[in-house]
Amino acid sequence: MEVVIAAPDELARLAADAVERLLVARPDAVLGLATGSSPQLVYDELARRHAERGLSFAGARAFLLDEYVGLPADHPQRYRNVIGADLVSRVDLPPGAVHGPDGLAVDLEAACAAYEAAIARAGGVDLQLLGIGTDGHVAFNEPGSSLASRTRIKTLTRQTRQDNARFFGDDADAVPRRCLTQGLGTISAARHLVLLATGVGKAQAVRQLVEGPVSARWPATVLQLHPHVTVLVDEQAASLLELADHYRETYADKPPWQGL
Repeated sequence: MEVVIAAPDELARLAADAVERLLVARPDAVLGLATGSSPQLVYDELARRHAERGLSFAGARAFLLDEYVGLPADHPQRYRNVIGADLVSRVDLPPGAVHGPDGLAVDLEAACAAYEAAIARAGGVDLQLLGIGTDGHVAFNEPGSSLASRTRIKTLTRQTRQDNARFFGDDADAVPRRCLTQGLGTISAARHLVLLATGVGKAQAVRQLVEGPVSARWPATVLQLHPHVTVLVDEQAASLLELADHYRETYADKPPWQGL
């Protein structure tokens, strides 16, 4: 696990560098896209590179981490619509290239199985962007989730719904109570995981993710078992890391050609 501590705009640049390097090497790469506040600056940077430098997504495919259950197809907080506004409408991803779990399916269990199969048919995810919740969840894998879990139906905790209330007019009761989410096992199958976290509110979750024991109590800790994980955090999110100076020194001495 590589930990990089820098300002949010630099973190976004580094994540965008990783995506760009992948797309240049493999124009048909499979991307894993996260929603929420954490990746927003990354999408802004990727959109800028597309507009100003011609970075192309035309051959790529993408999969979303999760989706609320029951939100109408035109709801602005439906994650297919969120990622459409944040990234898809700003680059040249072709129609039908971005896939998400079907939160409006009549048979939700079948929809989860179909989503797992679709990721497998695509050859798996090459680079997965991630955020982390204040309770250590990634995607919607709440505390107690199996570290080997696959795409499934989950009930959101009150904490997660409160955290997401800002997207629903600060009304936690307006946040759906159920979702479909890639499991921790599904996420762990991606070849490169890039997690971003900023702000003091994420500091405890980041400390557990990087330096705590692997435990379902803090689901993100499963990332410690992955062979290629990059954790991008600002000074506030890194404020509880005991080995912060070590991470800074290691990154400062990294060969510039190596990338993330």
